[in-house]
Amino acid sequence: MGERVRDESGGGSAIDRRSLLQAGALAGAATLASVVAATEASARPEDGSGPVPPGGETTTVLTGHLDTGAADFVLLPVDVPAGVREIAVSYSYDRPAVPAGTPGNSCDIGIFDERGTELGGKGFRGWSGGFRTSFAISRSEATPGYLPGPVRPGRWHVVLGPYQVAPQGLDYRVEVTLRFGRPGPEFTPSYPAERARGRGRAWYRGDCHLHTVHSDGRRLPGEVATGAREAGLDFIVSTDHNTSSSHGVWGPLAGPDLLIVTGEEVTTRNGHWLALGLPAGRFVDWRYRSRDEEFPRLARQVRRDGGLVVPAHPYCPYVGCQWKFGFQDADAVEVWNGPWTYDDESAVDSWDAGLAVALRQGRSWLPAIGNSDAHSVPQVIGSPHNVVLAEDLTRDDVLDAIAAGRTWIAESAAVQLEFTVTGHGRQAGIGERLTVPADAPVDVRLTVSGVPGGTVRFLTDEGQLHQESLPAGGAGTVVWRTTASLAGYVRAEVRHPRADGGPGKGNSMGPELPWGAMAALTNPVFLSAEPAGR
Repeated sequence: MGERVRDESGGGSAIDRRSLLQAGALAGAATLASVVAATEASARPEDGSGPVPPGGETTTVLTGHLDTGAADFVLLPVDVPAGVREIAVSYSYDRPAVPAGTPGNSCDIGIFDERGTELGGKGFRGWSGGFRTSFAISRSEATPGYLPGPVRPGRWHVVLGPYQVAPQGLDYRVEVTLRFGRPGPEFTPSYPAERARGRGRAWYRGDCHLHTVHSDGRRLPGEVATGAREAGLDFIVSTDHNTSSSHGVWGPLAGPDLLIVTGEEVTTRNGHWLALGLPAGRFVDWRYRSRDEEFPRLARQVRRDGGLVVPAHPYCPYVGCQWKFGFQDADAVEVWNGPWTYDDESAVDSWDAGLAVALRQGRSWLPAIGNSDAHSVPQVIGSPHNVVLAEDLTRDDVLDAIAAGRTWIAESAAVQLEFTVTGHGRQAGIGERLTVPADAPVDVRLTVSGVPGGTVRFLTDEGQLHQESLPAGGAGTVVWRTTASLAGYVRAEVRHPRADGGPGKGNSMGPELPWGAMAALTNPVFLSAEPAGR
């Protein structure tokens, strides 16, 4: 991506922020319409032919070659006989040298059981993308990313996702080991409670995009829960790529002080989206492209289940990350993902333009959220996070607040903010609407702390109409007056100083970005002019 960000551990080294997403991109999706069933180029029992002794095992080796332009998804059939207690899979593929600027080989892996590979069907048993080279499944346990449960007889399918194929093609080798014996005890999931100890109607802080070892993260779920508490969060949403396997381990990690909501980052070839608030254990399929017209159906299913559909990092430049499905089926959009970079600027600008379109057309608007997308150290859980005005600290109340836009985004819990619009004896807050006479004075007020030397911006459907610097201590109140005839909505940004120490300047152009990094961003307050004569 080329953008470099500071090392949050306090050192002077730099990290490439979007490298976090490369592993997620390798968990990419496929088009079922172009699925092919691969032939077994080579298959042999490791211990030769003949009956398998009790407690023994057999290994089958599957090899093959895929050319450039191979199907998004390649199915390798595996016939599982009765008496298998565990299925173990490992794989590898070649990585030939390619010319500069040419993608090399990248291949994902997962598995479906005897119930089939139908899109959104019941056969899903796990996916690890390109993050692991082996996995195992039994009745009692499974590799993170995979679902423990019965290893029933029938035709299973190892699924390869040749995400990128070099000009020379891709040679793969898959080993499938079937271990026989008495199955172990049944795995019992421990799902998190849907309610924590709240404060009634209040502002609650939460990160809605986090990864663990159950996809391409390196933190254990317990480490994520600890990090959330250390960040001062009240709730988190679990969003591992293309799997629900972590849902069943969050139960003992939640508590009265931390609400844990189950979800998934659905990683397709044409963009990633967050399914927030899934029923515990629910899996959302990712194996389609925009042209397949499957996304609207799956989005409706998430909403029927009480969840939200949120396009993630829509301008991330990596393959498969940029959002191509449109926003008509979305409930909110992630405009700030991890440390602030130029693609976040693009996301905010596009979101703001959408507010004006919704205002003109008199239709519903799309709230903005921000999340850390943290995968591992030194990525900071809760930087950024959402501050939501919810009726209580429950799954449903938090999701309702996000969908209603009663949210603002904070870089960290050190940033505090209040944003109101007052006029004609009435007041409205973030995500709300103020209706006043067209020419009645309306005072826009922002009180903020935790942003030393920051810059406050007030933006309307016309663009930035007010800018003011905060004192060195980082706390202050900014007031600006407008009317409903001049502004259809008002939203606020709080920016850090630029690298040169300057405050930045709106309504200007030049070779450099005019602003420092975002510290806080609000959803809008809408203004409506009262009909004459009222």
